[in-house]
Amino acid sequence: MKQVIFTDLDGTLLDPITYSYHQAVDAVKLLRRKEIPLIFCSAKTRAEQEVYRRELGINDPFIVENGGAIFIPENYFSSTFEHHKITPGYIVIELGTPYEQIREALKRIETETGPTIKGFGDMSVEEVAEDSGLSLEFASLAKQREYDETFKLKGDDKIRQNLTLNKIKEAGLSYTHGGRYYAAMKGNDKGKATRILTRLFRQEFGGVETIGIGDSENDLPMLAAVDIPVLVQKSNKLWEEIDLANVRKVPGIGPKGWKKVIADLIEG
Repeated sequence: MKQVIFTDLDGTLLDPITYSYHQAVDAVKLLRRKEIPLIFCSAKTRAEQEVYRRELGINDPFIVENGGAIFIPENYFSSTFEHHKITPGYIVIELGTPYEQIREALKRIETETGPTIKGFGDMSVEEVAEDSGLSLEFASLAKQREYDETFKLKGDDKIRQNLTLNKIKEAGLSYTHGGRYYAAMKGNDKGKATRILTRLFRQEFGGVETIGIGDSENDLPMLAAVDIPVLVQKSNKLWEEIDLANVRKVPGIGPKGWKKVIADLIEG
C-alpha cells in the first residue's frame, strides 16, 4: 500500500524556535529513497514553502496558506483532474479567496471598528522581520500572500478587538489564531485540501495510507482527514490538547519528534 505523508511546517518539521529542519533531514532523505510523497500542509505561503522544498529536494504537491490552494507540479499525476488554473510549473486547485479580496474586506471592517487591524500587507519587509523574528528573506516571502492575510490586533481595548473579530465573521470570513498572529481567510480548508489530494493519490496508486503530522489545534482539520494522525511535542514539551480520539502522541519537540514518527511508521 502506498504511504503518503502530510505535514505541518512551523513547530513540526521546523523547530519552533530556530525554524531549522536539520534534525529531520535523514528522515526526509529516507522518504525520498522510498518514493513516499511528502506533502507540506501549512500556513506558509507558496514562496516560503518553495524554499524548503528546494532545499530538501521535495517535488511533491503542497498545500499553502491554511488550505487556501493546492499546488501540484505539472505531470505529477498521470491522469487529468479538475483544477482552477495553471501557473508556471504547477496545476492549481483553489479553495480560498484571492488575497486582494480578503484585504478589501478587512479594510471595510475598519471603517466600522476604527484602525484595529495591522496586516502583513500594511507592513514593510523590515517591520515583518522585526515583529516576527523572521529573516529579511523570509519576511519578504511571508508577505507574498495569495489566499489569506496574516494580521494582529492593535491596541489593548479588548472590547474593540472582540468587535473586530465578530465583524470578520459577519463579513463571511473566518480566522485562525496562533501565537501573536491571526489569519483571515474565506474558503481555506486544510482538511478539504488533504482529502482532495488523498483522492488524487488513490486515483493514481489505488490503495493509499495517509499519515498526518502536526503540533497544534490549527492542524486538526488535516489530522482529522488522514488515516494516522500524529502530534509532536510543542516547545513546552507538552502535546496540544485536540479533540481527535485516534491521534497518536510522539515524544520529541518539532523535528526531533517528526524524525521519530518517520522511524516508527516508515522504518518500523
